[in-house]
Amino acid sequence: MDSGHRWLGVGRSAGGDSRTAGREAARQALRGDDAALMIVFAARVDDPAAMLAGIEEACPGVPLIGCSAELLLTPGGDGGGDGGGGDGGGPRPGVVVMTLGGAGFTVRTAAGSCADGRQRAGGAAVARCVADLDGADRAHQRVLVMLTDGTVPDQEEILAGAYGTVGASVPMIGGSASADPALDRPYQLHGREVLREGAVGAVIASDGPLGFGLRHGCRTVGEPMIVTRSLKGDVHTLDDRPALTAYLERYGAPARTYTDPGTFSGFAQRRPIGIRRRHGVEVRAVTSSVGLSQGRLRASGEVPEGGLVWLMEGDEESAYAAAGQACRQAVDALGDAPPLGLLAFDCVSRYHLFGAEGLRKEIDRMVEQCDGGPLVGLYTWGEIMRVRGLNGYHNHTVAVLAVG
Repeated sequence: MDSGHRWLGVGRSAGGDSRTAGREAARQALRGDDAALMIVFAARVDDPAAMLAGIEEACPGVPLIGCSAELLLTPGGDGGGDGGGGDGGGPRPGVVVMTLGGAGFTVRTAAGSCADGRQRAGGAAVARCVADLDGADRAHQRVLVMLTDGTVPDQEEILAGAYGTVGASVPMIGGSASADPALDRPYQLHGREVLREGAVGAVIASDGPLGFGLRHGCRTVGEPMIVTRSLKGDVHTLDDRPALTAYLERYGAPARTYTDPGTFSGFAQRRPIGIRRRHGVEVRAVTSSVGLSQGRLRASGEVPEGGLVWLMEGDEESAYAAAGQACRQAVDALGDAPPLGLLAFDCVSRYHLFGAEGLRKEIDRMVEQCDGGPLVGLYTWGEIMRVRGLNGYHNHTVAVLAVG
């Protein structure tokens, strides 16, 4: 898609050779000789360094950020293409590239290490790229796209480091990289480097509009409970009762769920909790049975002590509807400007719950709301969206950036 002053291209390759797949996807994503940024997602790529070498052959020197994915979000067919249209496609292996270009975009990128407890410092290092924009670009609408390693604990600390650097003036969107099945681990991409346990980001300044959409499709169940004791994502007590007991009793869980980790994990996967924020309810996945014998719950993100939590529920239809609504919200925020393209971060738990056929239905709902703009993205281990407020970490959620 091309506005005459800004352009956006999408390419995809499912080729088995990593270098070839990177080169093909990058070439498809070029719409001019003034590319400003490439955003790359890869699934089932056994050599990400070779993939980057292929991208460099097609687009030498173009700034790049990206990460691994368990699944790609691409409506396009097996041959790649621009991702538009309602062809009923779904997540497939390979490489997908979104390229922004033209005089209307100014971009800076950065990376930081989040290993060994350096989450906050890593987030701050990424966000410092915002300061690299010159004064003229500060008049443009901006967004910080952040990609983190999903295996790093305390993801909110990464966002806190970024927020402490840029404040409330710059919206953030992105996600936590899920593991590439070919390597059984996540990785991040910055320039032509492959990183682990890090965070990468790009601040995009655009003289056109940017739109944001966020939906989770879950609803609260019953009355809220008070978090009477917690430490980050470990919830010890709810309403002064063991958190595990309070959670499972409210859901009417079978007896085996209290003692068997496998049964508990399967049960909890469909039953997240919601924490109260000033702008609404943020969903937290109950991720593991660590602490099961002590009556604790472990959530995928911070559950603040003293706050309120709800049990949450949803179904396939509400999940499909939420995905479409997130895209619609982002596109509507562009006003009269048509979308050049949409970048989406969807929760991988949806695949685990609904399977490939369900995700094809979800993607169809998203494409219906894109007004002809191409849609690409990935399925993450956690979604990032902060437009207002201090926090911006989500689960079971679809976060969408529309570029006008």
